Amino acid sequence: MAAMEKIIGVEEEGTLRFGDYTLQKKEKLDGFAYQGDLLKIKTSYEATHLEKNGLFLYESVPGTSVKQFKETEDGISFTVEGEKDLQITLGLAEQTVYRVTVNEEVVGEMETNLSGKLSISVKTSAFGMAAVEVKKA
Repeated sequence: MAAMEKIIGVEEEGTLRFGDYTLQKKEKLDGFAYQGDLLKIKTSYEATHLEKNGLFLYESVPGTSVKQFKETEDGISFTVEGEKDLQITLGLAEQTVYRVTVNEEVVGEMETNLSGKLSISVKTSAFGMAAVEVKKA
């Protein structure tokens, strides 16, 4: 139970939190129930990977801690924390254009590939955090 509480859980407002970039050794948990879906998390300082119902949803290199993760029909929003600049890949709708915003600044519009993946680079601020929103354009 302690590992689950540390690497994945639900925030008070119902959003998801997951990942722990401070872990030196990879921890994982499969079968975490959240809003009718089953999630699988793998996390460490090297990478954080999240799957929903066996499908790719989120990956960061290096590892991250994610809070307020919310997925809607229009996209995904979350706050991410890490020690270094990040490469984040999200699993979204195939061949769809999304507007990417980091810390309330529009980064641009990007189109997902045939597998629905979209990759973004995120520079964490002096606080080591960034607010990310990816929404259908």
